[in-house]
Amino acid sequence: MLPIRDHNPSERIPFVVYTLIALNIAVFLYDIAVVQTSGALGRFYFDYALIPARVSEGDGLSGLVTHMFLHGGFLHIAGNMLFLWIFGDNMEEEMGHLGFLIFYLACGFGAAFGQYVAAPFSPVPMIGASGAIAGVMGAYLLMFPRARVDVLIILIIIFRIIPIPAWIVLGLWFGIQVLGGVNSTADSGGVAYWAHAGGFVAGLALTVPLWLRRGGPAYWTRTEGHPPHPDAQYRFAKSSVPTVRRR
Repeated sequence: MLPIRDHNPSERIPFVVYTLIALNIAVFLYDIAVVQTSGALGRFYFDYALIPARVSEGDGLSGLVTHMFLHGGFLHIAGNMLFLWIFGDNMEEEMGHLGFLIFYLACGFGAAFGQYVAAPFSPVPMIGASGAIAGVMGAYLLMFPRARVDVLIILIIIFRIIPIPAWIVLGLWFGIQVLGGVNSTADSGGVAYWAHAGGFVAGLALTVPLWLRRGGPAYWTRTEGHPPHPDAQYRFAKSSVPTVRRR
């Protein structure tokens, strides 16, 4: 299941979302272009990733911010930027440009805190924007639980796009993170499940004041749980290849 778009894109240009995507891509390109050896990569991560063991020693605190702009591969950054693009534009419109930027960074801190608490003496570097983006997803869940999200379903050779309510997509994703965290060792490397869960909870909690100012449950009633914009009209372009019928 891969979310590919929502049905209510924002009506204003999400400058902060685009800037964050550009920064992440720029850092990733720098990484693959300049950091050529495994030793250099290890040093790069030592300097800029979040390493809980260093934080416990009072060192490497800059990693609380810089880890959000590092990625370990093309699929890693592509997936993160896709999720930021899908869910970030509506939240930036609701919060304002500066407010969304502060919110995003705060969610990244929340993600780092979640991973740190789970394994405060781990020497494994944590990288990626997924914790901060998880916060954006938590905010989206609170504000727009019934928004429709197109999800690509892949079953071996079957490919199909179906619209699913956001509360199912995001609730299922959060459940997977919690189960993954419970069933894994936080200091063994791999997916930082507790960072994802921590960022998601931070994002949801930080959005509660905004949701209450909009009216709380009354806001859901007014908007029917969707972003307050008309549905986008998605359709596939007709093929220019002529149809050849059987005789």
